[in-house]
Amino acid sequence: MRLAVALATVGGVGRAPVASGTVGTLVALPLVPAVAALHGRSPVASLAVVVAVTIIGIWAAGRAEEDLGGHDHSHIVIDEVVGILVAALFLPPTWLAVVLVFFLFRLFDVVKPFPASFFDGRIEGGLGVVGDDVVAGVYAGIATRLLLAVL
Repeated sequence: MRLAVALATVGGVGRAPVASGTVGTLVALPLVPAVAALHGRSPVASLAVVVAVTIIGIWAAGRAEEDLGGHDHSHIVIDEVVGILVAALFLPPTWLAVVLVFFLFRLFDVVKPFPASFFDGRIEGGLGVVGDDVVAGVYAGIATRLLLAVL
């Protein structure tokens, strides 16, 4: 298995027979409080981690598309990992925040509000695959933060 496909499928997690995007998001959930806590101590370090994972994700998704065939192949789930880590930048490091952001991220990832729909429909390669999830992550992170303020 090529490195890009291994990364893009998050070690094969993306090959789940149903709801591979949801499974990919679930695998990344334990990282959310860690990134949120890191963000509280060092916003620069947390941003560097998320940017690094994003760059790797864009590269891996783009290469994996060539191997797997088709735009945003269902086995590619590194984009969900990137998106949920982007959302973590907006959150406190609590499990309540993790649960809320999971559902909101999946909602925004499916609905694809602008500009996520632009990335998904108009941008080719890894940037298109990962871009819509970055947008979904921003929306989910902000919505979760607002929801937590109300609760």
